[in-house]
Amino acid sequence: MTRRSTRETSDGSGVSRDAALDAAGFAAAGVPPAAWAAPGARRAHATGKDPWARFGWLMAVIWLVFLVYPVIALVRSEAQLPWVVVGWVALVAFVVLYVTGFLHGMRGGGGLGRTPSRRQWLTFVALIVCVLVSVPAEGGSALSFLPFIMSFASYGLTRVWHWITTVAAVALTAVCVFLLPGGMTYLSVLAIVALLGVVNTVSSWLILRSAEAERLGLELATSEGREALARDVHDLIGHSLTVVGLKAQLVRRLMDSDPERAKAELADIERLTAEAIAGVRSTVSGARTTTLVEQLASSRDSFRAADIELQVEGEPDALSPVQALTASWILREATTNTLRHSRARTVRVQLSPGRMVLEDDGVGIGARAGGGADEGNGVRGMRDRAAAAGAALAVGAADAAGGTGTRVELTW
Repeated sequence: MTRRSTRETSDGSGVSRDAALDAAGFAAAGVPPAAWAAPGARRAHATGKDPWARFGWLMAVIWLVFLVYPVIALVRSEAQLPWVVVGWVALVAFVVLYVTGFLHGMRGGGGLGRTPSRRQWLTFVALIVCVLVSVPAEGGSALSFLPFIMSFASYGLTRVWHWITTVAAVALTAVCVFLLPGGMTYLSVLAIVALLGVVNTVSSWLILRSAEAERLGLELATSEGREALARDVHDLIGHSLTVVGLKAQLVRRLMDSDPERAKAELADIERLTAEAIAGVRSTVSGARTTTLVEQLASSRDSFRAADIELQVEGEPDALSPVQALTASWILREATTNTLRHSRARTVRVQLSPGRMVLEDDGVGIGARAGGGADEGNGVRGMRDRAAAAGAALAVGAADAAGGTGTRVELTW
C-alpha cells in the first residue's frame, strides 16, 4: 500500500490520516470475515484440524500493525501528560480486547446469525470506551480505530448493530470532515469508512446466506435420512407382520387336525418376530443388510406358508453386489404386496444381468384394494429405492395368459 507524504494535522501529531485509515480500513475489512465468517471455521476449531482454528488469530494480530498511526500520534501528542498516559493505556486495552474478542468469536461467541454472548457485548462497549478516552491525546487519529469497531460489530454482533455501527461511523467521520477546522484532510478517511461499510454489509450478507444454505442442506439430508429409515422399517415390519398373520391363520386351521405342524408354525412365528425386532434395531442403527440369496429364501418360506409356489429362474450372482442389495429390498416389498393383495398361486422371479422380474398369476394390480389403481406406500417405496440406486422400476400387468397378475421389473 502506498503511503502518502506526512502532513501536519490540525491536532499537531504530524500523522497522515489518509494513510492511517486507508491501512486500518482495508485491514479490518479483511480480517473478521475470514475469522468469524465461514460456518465451518467454528466446527473446525473443535476438531483442531483446520488451519484457521490454529492460526486464524494471527490475522487479528497482523492487521493490528496499522494501529502504528495512533502510536505515532501519541508519541507526537502535545496533550497534557495524564491524557497521553490514558491514551497509551487505552491503545493497549484496545489491542487486547480486540484480539481476545476475535478469538472468542471464532470459538462460538456469537455473531453472524447467532446470538452474541454477553462477553461480546461487553467487549464491544469496552472498545468504544477505549477510543473515546484516547481522543484527547490522539485527536483525529483516533478515527483509525473505527474500521476495527465496524468489523467487530458486523461479524461479532447482530445485523441490527452492524447497521447502527456502520451508520454511526460514517456520520461521525462526515462530521469531522465537514465541521471541524481542517477537516477536509479527513476526506479520504470518510471514503474508506464508507467503502468498509459496503464491504462489511455485502460480505456478512453472503456469509449469512451461505450459513442458511448449509442449514437447509442439513435439514434436507436429515429429512431424507428419516424418510429412508421410515421406508426401511415399513418394509421390514410390513413383510414380517404379513407372514406372521398368514402363519397364524394356518396354525388356527392345523391346531385340531395336525398339532405337530401347528407347533412348528408357531415356532416359525416366534422366529419371524425375533427377526423383525432384530431387523428394526439394525435398520435404526444403520447396519441392516440383507443379501439377495437370503431374501429369496425368506420369500420362498413366506410364499410356502400361503400355499404359493415360488419359481426362480437365473442365479442371484447375475446381479452385482450393489444391484443385489437394492433387488433384495424390492423383492421383500414385492413379496409383501403379493401376499397381501394378489391371491396368486404361482410367483416367478427371473434374474439376469442388470435385471430382476417378478410376476404372479393373481388378480392383477388394477383389481387390488377394491379396484383402486393408486400406488400405495409399498410401491412408492420401491420406486424411491430404485431411483436412489440408479435403476428403473416398472409395475404393471403380467405377461401371463389371460392378462391377469402383476409384473414388477427392476432394470439398470
